[in-house]
Amino acid sequence: MSGRKAQPGTALRKFARLESPGLWRDKPETQRREVIVAFREATLVLSDPKSETPLTHWSLSAVERLNPGALPALYGPDRDSGETLELDDGEMISALETVRKAIESQRPRPGRLRGFVLGAGTVLVLAAAVFWVPDALVRHTASVVPAATRAAIGAAALSDVQRLTGSPCDSPLGGFALTALSDQLFGRHGARILVLREGLETSAHLPGGVILVARRMVEQANGPEVLAGLAIAERLRAEAQDPLLPILRHAGIAATFRLLTTGSLPEGALSGYGEAVLTAPAAAVESAALVARFGAAGLSTQPYAQAIDPAGTATAALIAADPMEGLVPQPLMSDGDWVSLQDICVTPD
Repeated sequence: MSGRKAQPGTALRKFARLESPGLWRDKPETQRREVIVAFREATLVLSDPKSETPLTHWSLSAVERLNPGALPALYGPDRDSGETLELDDGEMISALETVRKAIESQRPRPGRLRGFVLGAGTVLVLAAAVFWVPDALVRHTASVVPAATRAAIGAAALSDVQRLTGSPCDSPLGGFALTALSDQLFGRHGARILVLREGLETSAHLPGGVILVARRMVEQANGPEVLAGLAIAERLRAEAQDPLLPILRHAGIAATFRLLTTGSLPEGALSGYGEAVLTAPAAAVESAALVARFGAAGLSTQPYAQAIDPAGTATAALIAADPMEGLVPQPLMSDGDWVSLQDICVTPD
């Protein structure tokens, strides 16, 4: 049976449109007729299998099981209507039971307030995602988390990273130079670049625009171009894959369910995530994308390419396509600011 197309980029909607055959009786005295039963965002739609014309819509919050434990399963929009739906499709029955339980668990109870971050249909798609496609739930949740919550989750992840690395390096002059570089590359408050004292090999990123760079990549460089290149590469990785996805996969389905329905992760959900950040291999970034972004920043690719692969084997294409070849790039910062930035991890006597 064909239907309206799901909205682009919403994997959960595509998944939520489960369909199965059923037998529907609109009144107790009428004969049963074959129908196609389909989930929609907050309703169950019963349609004619030949014409695909909708015959009736049932609110999912009102659907009742009229013969618990028996098969075929018998449902109704309420016990007094006389309207019934008979189902023997195991997947559809399981889905309806899961949704009914999820809706019932969210009904208000005396003395308890329950808030939802999404509107009607959240319980349906969430319960369905848990039952069939957990990764669809993770992706959907990541797509609806607001910026402020992303920043808070990024801060929590950074705290777990700092458990292993200590606090990021900081000094008045070095911090000023680092912020100025970040603003120049990504716009004012567009990112937050942090230099870690230990534990990180090159660079990484977290939700909320946080970019982590290893101390050695700053202290061993001849200029800020390497640091700038690492930051640009991490931004491209964050754009290619939402940095919230690995966090939610680490936290698990139950914690993701909690985030979707309450707007926050349970305490301890990110415990141990620091190890994953520090040990995960960096995802590959397309050379063409790097060259384009470096060119837009007026930055040569050669310092960055030589820093991440001194032999030049893996970065030959990046060096050959240097957008600043034959040009003189504008300095990213003054020599004094660069010296201050290189000393950002030096503890004053």
